[in-house]
Amino acid sequence: MATVKINVDRDIFNHIYLPHLDNMSRTQIFYGGSGSGKSVFLAQRCVLDVLKGKRNYLVARQVGRTIRGSVFTEILRVINQWKVSKLFTVNKSDMLITCENGYQIIFVGLDDVEKIKSLVPAKGVITDIWVEEATETEFNTVKQLYKRQRGGDESIQKRMILSFNPILQSHWIYEEYFKKAHLTDSQTEYRADDLSILKTWYIHNRFLTADDIAGLENETDPYYRNVYTLGNWGVLGNVIFTNWRVEDLSKMQDQFTNRRNGLDFGFSADPAALHRSHYDRNHKTIYVFEELYETGLTNDVLAADLRRIIGDDYVICDSAEPKSIQELRNHGVNAQAASKGRDSVLHGIQWLQQQTIVVDKKCVNARNELAQYKWKEDRNGAAMRVPVDRNNHWVDATRYAYEEDALGYQLVAVCNPFYD
Repeated sequence: MATVKINVDRDIFNHIYLPHLDNMSRTQIFYGGSGSGKSVFLAQRCVLDVLKGKRNYLVARQVGRTIRGSVFTEILRVINQWKVSKLFTVNKSDMLITCENGYQIIFVGLDDVEKIKSLVPAKGVITDIWVEEATETEFNTVKQLYKRQRGGDESIQKRMILSFNPILQSHWIYEEYFKKAHLTDSQTEYRADDLSILKTWYIHNRFLTADDIAGLENETDPYYRNVYTLGNWGVLGNVIFTNWRVEDLSKMQDQFTNRRNGLDFGFSADPAALHRSHYDRNHKTIYVFEELYETGLTNDVLAADLRRIIGDDYVICDSAEPKSIQELRNHGVNAQAASKGRDSVLHGIQWLQQQTIVVDKKCVNARNELAQYKWKEDRNGAAMRVPVDRNNHWVDATRYAYEEDALGYQLVAVCNPFYD
């Protein structure tokens, strides 16, 4: 194979990341605010490393279906922007990118454990594992990924790379890495042989537009400004739901016969969100065992996904989109419109707060929304009885799914003279 010389201009990178092009720390953490450019840099470094040879990448997210529209697309964009597409073979169905030197970028969802065990690159071993949106993952999953990097040439250093927005300070990533490194929000970088941490936020991304910057700087909610604008670890006080826990429900699903399905529509910025659960009315317990949470789904594709997940069961949908509901029906989905009505959001929240919610460990989007859905706060930080209109796509789908169940509660409540 002939040697190909590729010149990469340093100005295509955000400058804060340049020292990390040759960072060989065993574990590397890139975290911070939205629009910081961290995922773009990691995609650039991935392509550059594979072009150089001797390194294979495993690129992962917790849910495999979310990879195609995120890291896979980002890496393809880099390949095209650098005009090196002739040097790569792209298998879009298997989400596998092979460089002509034989080294590969393999994409996988961490929800498919058996597939991970069987992954072997065509040449060499997996040297780099990049987990995007790492806050979606469990500690034990990442521990298993470290074990996938055994063997191979001892002179080639292995790397585990985690990238994310720091949604909650109670997360295991903070406990495992940040506490051990004694890092605070005021520190932006830590570097050692076994661990490196880099915090970035929008000011470090010189490719953002004025509108991008304004959208981040104009955030008024203290939590979202702290996490997504400034890139600090989130601390939530006025969360709406505390009545939930995570369990492995995989062995219980045959018992789930009293099913509920709810759907919140979305397309570009907002995801289409499906809630699917079993309701144990006697014990007032909701078992969430399946979800769909994706952007970019046209109604025909969404309908195919719904038929695969819920079969002939009916699904209660956001009534604000009657055209979409009809299109789902045209494609064989038993779709029905939610009733909603006055104060339906608050009534639905109040009813859900009186249940116990058990979420299967694979339903990461349900978990993220339950952890972050919060009340608006006044200038003194006191909770107002108005939910923040963010992190609520799955929650809205949940309210639709249990609308009939909650309606009985609502009718009793409004007739009670002591109800506030």
